[in-house]
Amino acid sequence: MAEIIEVECPVCHSNLWVDIEKKTVVQHKKTKKKKVTSFDDLLLKEKEKKEKVEERFLSAQDLEQAKKKKAEEIFKKSLQEK
Repeated sequence: MAEIIEVECPVCHSNLWVDIEKKTVVQHKKTKKKKVTSFDDLLLKEKEKKEKVEERFLSAQDLEQAKKKKAEEIFKKSLQEK
């Protein structure tokens, strides 16, 4: 009985089924090519991510300041009532 293993080609990422005893490829299946992006595209994506993070940070900072201001107003109001 032939022992067959499945491996992935490190170059083209195709799946290969290899007969170990005969040392031959029994079957192969090509996979979709991975999308290769340019360095400029990667830099642009990273810049966009950075901008989104900065926007979220600023909005969180504004929200925190608003909470602090509201807490101070409530504290001052409670002191005046006494």
